Amino acid sequence: MTLKLSEPILYLITRGATAENTTASSDEFQSILEQASAAVAAGIQLIQLREKNLTARVLHELAERVVEITRGSFTKVLVNDRADIAASAGADGVHLSARSLDAKVVRPVFGDNFLIGTSTHSLAEATAARDGGADFAVLGPVFETESKAKYGQPLGLKSLAQVASRLKPFPIIALGGISKVNASDCLNEGARGIAGISLFSDPATFAASVRSIRQR
Repeated sequence: MTLKLSEPILYLITRGATAENTTASSDEFQSILEQASAAVAAGIQLIQLREKNLTARVLHELAERVVEITRGSFTKVLVNDRADIAASAGADGVHLSARSLDAKVVRPVFGDNFLIGTSTHSLAEATAARDGGADFAVLGPVFETESKAKYGQPLGLKSLAQVASRLKPFPIIALGGISKVNASDCLNEGARGIAGISLFSDPATFAASVRSIRQR
């Protein structure tokens, strides 16, 4: 699938606050639905359901509910790691982490119309994602952030620019320590979009954040 989204691409990643005992009536489940509704209203183009601890049954229900919220909008829904659940729930695609199957394995099974994003942390990984049939790569961490500390030192804007330039027109989306202030730096260095967990954690601020990033 060719990634046909207005730019800058804004990519909301859910916090992963759900647990194995979460149900559709749980507060954390309902919170994700609120995020999805606010994302659609604000014009955020991508949502990743990054809820690794949910049972398959509840993750499938969550995906179905979010797909229903986004139906008829420009917002697309991806499920972290579980391409099978994404497809059966009617989601637009899957986001593959470092522990997932490679894009080159997923693509032939789910077809050309299935959106595939991949987490990457270097030029080599982003190149492999492109060559394997992914539609875009999320590259990070660009800036220092506690949630990505296990991946070592932040890549910085120079590395982001190098990857974006070398792989152009393959879309690179920046992740890690992104704020309304430094998002424009990433876009100026060639990133096609911005991904975030903390940046898009409060639905009440989505509209203002989106306006700020696009204006900058």
